[in-house]
Amino acid sequence: MSKKDKKHQGSFAEKKQPRSSSDKQRPNIKNPYNIPDPDFVTEAAKYDNPVPSRRALLDFLAQHKKWLNLKEIAEKIGIRTDEEMEALRRRLRAMVNAGQLVINRKRGYGVRKQVDLIRGRVEAHADGYGFLVSPEIEDDAFILPRSMKKVMDGDIVLASVQPGQRRGRLEAHVAEVIERAHTTVAGRFKTEDGISYVTPDNVRLQDILIRPEGTGQAKPGDFVTVLIKTYPDGHRMAIGDVVAVLGKKMNHETAMELAQTTENLPTEWPESVLVEAAKVPQAVTEKDFSKGVVDIRQLPLVTIDGADARDFDDAVYAEELPNGNWRLLVAIADVSHYVKPGSALDEEAYNRGTSVYFPNKVIPMLPLELSNGICSLNPGVDRRCMVCEMEVDAEGAIRATKFYQGVMHSHARMTYDACWEFLSEGKRPAEWSDAVVKSVQVMEKVYRAMEEEKRRRGALEFSSTDIYFIIDDKGEVTEIVPYERNDAHKLIENFMIAANRSAAAFIEKSKVPSPYRVHEPPPETKLSDLVSFLQGIGFKPNFHTPPTPKDFEDLLESVQDRPDKPLIETVILRSQSLAAYEPENRGHFGLALDDYTHFTSPIRRYPDLLVHRALAHIIRHQNKPYIYTPEKMEEMCEHCSMTERRAEKASRDVESRLKCMYMEKYVGEEFCGRVTGVTHFGLFVSLDKTLVDGLVHVTSLPNDYYKHDPIQHKLVGERTGLQFQMADRLKVRVARVDVDARKIDFEFVEKLSS
Repeated sequence: MSKKDKKHQGSFAEKKQPRSSSDKQRPNIKNPYNIPDPDFVTEAAKYDNPVPSRRALLDFLAQHKKWLNLKEIAEKIGIRTDEEMEALRRRLRAMVNAGQLVINRKRGYGVRKQVDLIRGRVEAHADGYGFLVSPEIEDDAFILPRSMKKVMDGDIVLASVQPGQRRGRLEAHVAEVIERAHTTVAGRFKTEDGISYVTPDNVRLQDILIRPEGTGQAKPGDFVTVLIKTYPDGHRMAIGDVVAVLGKKMNHETAMELAQTTENLPTEWPESVLVEAAKVPQAVTEKDFSKGVVDIRQLPLVTIDGADARDFDDAVYAEELPNGNWRLLVAIADVSHYVKPGSALDEEAYNRGTSVYFPNKVIPMLPLELSNGICSLNPGVDRRCMVCEMEVDAEGAIRATKFYQGVMHSHARMTYDACWEFLSEGKRPAEWSDAVVKSVQVMEKVYRAMEEEKRRRGALEFSSTDIYFIIDDKGEVTEIVPYERNDAHKLIENFMIAANRSAAAFIEKSKVPSPYRVHEPPPETKLSDLVSFLQGIGFKPNFHTPPTPKDFEDLLESVQDRPDKPLIETVILRSQSLAAYEPENRGHFGLALDDYTHFTSPIRRYPDLLVHRALAHIIRHQNKPYIYTPEKMEEMCEHCSMTERRAEKASRDVESRLKCMYMEKYVGEEFCGRVTGVTHFGLFVSLDKTLVDGLVHVTSLPNDYYKHDPIQHKLVGERTGLQFQMADRLKVRVARVDVDARKIDFEFVEKLSS
């Protein structure tokens, strides 16, 4: 069954409250409402506050042939109590989410088939056109510029969709905006002929006209935040007021504020959240040692993180067993013990979805009282935890797993570098106890075995280098420093993957609704392009049908000694799908795992918190109804995937701007780099060490007409035969830097040997 079909099976929000078997068999159940309902007996058996069934509501609304709001529907069908009104509201909302009804801007409900409209999200393009993205259509529908004049990027709309004039592509004609994506916009304040306006930092948004009385203290050239007062309607621009002046000069802080506003990141804590956070105890009490909670404070668990980490999600411990296997514990902060469903803390955490990481700053998902306080596995203090205990054999396979809630005590706060220095050079910090040292030594053995098991199953591994920014007191970038992961990073990564896969398998057996981290195999189109590329360079891939992760890993291993290894690795990486949160466990292709979820970071990721709630329910409340329906879980997974993408876009935006700020002082200087992208208009080049990206426009290449080969990722000169391909090494000169546009232009100097 497709995901689209599943959406029509049930509600996103209807809360089923099972009755006892005696209730289900009650005779003579009568329909108390003013509309016929052949399904009412079934509804009454399933719900404490039964309302008319979906079929009855669809027939009722179809007969009226006009939009009716919640109050009008309730009055006409005879809703009597607040409980019935809430049940009706939930059912109508579920029918909207399931695609049976649509709701307009005035909150009126209509039958989808009658109004013949599709609900979707607008994706704008800087050139004025856009696309309608909706699960109801297979391909995105083109939105003409004239329709785009009344919407903004990200808006949720109702649109009619029909075949268009552009090569048979669907066209969407926006009928109504039902949800606006932006209340504030950030950008440059400008004045022209006495008229003030703001050019948004988000190039996908149109200019915002500023009211004469709404300019505040803004001066031309300032970065500002604008509160939208009137949205575009097709005849006039959006109108707004300046509510904050961010400054004229770009620096680290301004870059973050622009990204926060552009991506609509929640940054302020509601008062209700602060009140709840202040009430959370900052120490484990006797109440935390309830029945079923295991005291593991004597075990020398340790945290291993970066030197600048402030919150600690996970702690680890390992020991040898008499049978020759190893016992591995991964203890994760028990956030679900302190953040209860429906609380203000929970609602804001869901709204944020994830912590957002910028250089030198974090926008946390939870207030500091929790993220750095009672939930963080800080050294030397007792903390609640959810434990994944595994038995691992000499081959690196997980032989047995159990989950339980516990109270732990971190015996050391290790950094990756300190752990690696001990494992590689034997340098032991004085504060490490003998028990800690023994555990770390066993952990290395477990890690080595898991690495081999990962290699055998064919998990994909790509070489990569990360960077961090050194920023001075003025918010300016003074240096960009590359760093690579050492074996301590990989040790923790293997242990977290083991715990994540164990959690997924454990939850799936119980059938409790929960998010899974799903990574699909490569799409057919990308796979076809990859095979064509490999054949074009004389390499015949030995893929199964369909290809397996091991096929890709074998391919990666086979090209390690080829001079074009960077090119092949890059093309393989770009052929892969993006991972997402899904309510159905469909495995993780890249890791070559049938079961996978995110369990290990509930302080900074909401899906992990949902996984913990599922685990706690299985462990302690297996025979009670669960708080989330499958339909609600699907809705939550979609939201969490959105917040993840939102956070990643904001982080990338800030990093891109910081790179531009850094490169401004190097205009005219030459650098070496590697081609990371090829288009018809030029080459994208990433500089060595700093990984700064820029464009070598095709007009900067040696004088010729260049033909773009998208399959082989190269440009070929028609007259000279010169070729420029992805992964080629070039020397380039920094020609121009535009910090506002986050663009760097390079000029071609010479082609280098690989």
